[in-house]
Amino acid sequence: MTMSSSPAIAAASAAVVALAVANRVLYKLALVPLKEYPFFLAQLTTFGYVFVYFSILYARYRAGVVTREMLALPKSRFAAIGLLEALGVAAGMSAGAMLPGPAIPILSQSFLVWQLIFSVFLLGRTYSLRQIIGCFLVTSGVILAVASGANDGHLLSGVKFIWPLLMVVSSAFQAGASILKESVFVDGAKRLQGKRPDIFVVNSFGSGFQAIFVFLLLPLLSNLRGIKLAELSGHLNGGAECFLNVGESPIDCGGAPFLPLLFILVNMAFNISLLNLVKMSSALVASLTATSAGLFFLFTPLPQLLSSPNSTSIFVTALMLLFFQLQCQYQSTSFLFLCPIFLRAQS
Repeated sequence: MTMSSSPAIAAASAAVVALAVANRVLYKLALVPLKEYPFFLAQLTTFGYVFVYFSILYARYRAGVVTREMLALPKSRFAAIGLLEALGVAAGMSAGAMLPGPAIPILSQSFLVWQLIFSVFLLGRTYSLRQIIGCFLVTSGVILAVASGANDGHLLSGVKFIWPLLMVVSSAFQAGASILKESVFVDGAKRLQGKRPDIFVVNSFGSGFQAIFVFLLLPLLSNLRGIKLAELSGHLNGGAECFLNVGESPIDCGGAPFLPLLFILVNMAFNISLLNLVKMSSALVASLTATSAGLFFLFTPLPQLLSSPNSTSIFVTALMLLFFQLQCQYQSTSFLFLCPIFLRAQS
């Protein structure tokens, strides 16, 4: 199997970081006109991307980039990917409705731990002692963040244990889906004589099955957003009118459709670049690269997070340790100039 060179992976990683930052900023801007319709925006991306991805897949098939053999890959893994991502959305939405905002990104970082675990069992990967220690520190940070809820005045004070646990389970679903995507590339290369499947094969079928399962879960998901099933049609119609900035919307939809469309384009580019990095390297490297962009936003609300200083500081330190350790191990991102300093500090 021909693996991508380090410069190519570094360039792909830099693209992921840039698009991840732009994606987060534009999401907040897209919600300015759609502040009353975030659920509509979520469904638009879920179902709309299926049409776009399959259109691109068809064009690449006609151009000869995608082969019949790629399209003939077993669909069971794509179905599992779609199911896990849909369950991740449902579990995350359920827990997110009951958790304080600052706790969500902290608990979601258990995603990295789950990826390490699943990559060992599903892909047969092995990790060094330093990487395992880093994983242990991240786990400790998450446990401390959850345990701090037992005392008044802490981050999860007054929150039932089931909700942070459900957020961690949501991360497990998402991590499992990401590792399965990597397994599709690995297994596909064996079936295709060393050539990895086109990313739009994985994107299209994975998104297609996700849309099917999200559709089946739509009554539950809408109820979690406080939208009764009988009101769902009216809510989606109102969201469509606000998105297109037509009709007589009771709220100000100024900025639509430009801002939401800009977010959708960048979000799609981010998803494609992230999957491309998975294809070139691994799901874990792709997640760590995207996390490096997330750290920028994690430090931004730090004063608000200081209500739980111990768990937050331990978590951030552990996450950075694991991040730099694995990035230097794989030699995969534009942060390579930090590796000599980091590795010297550990020696």
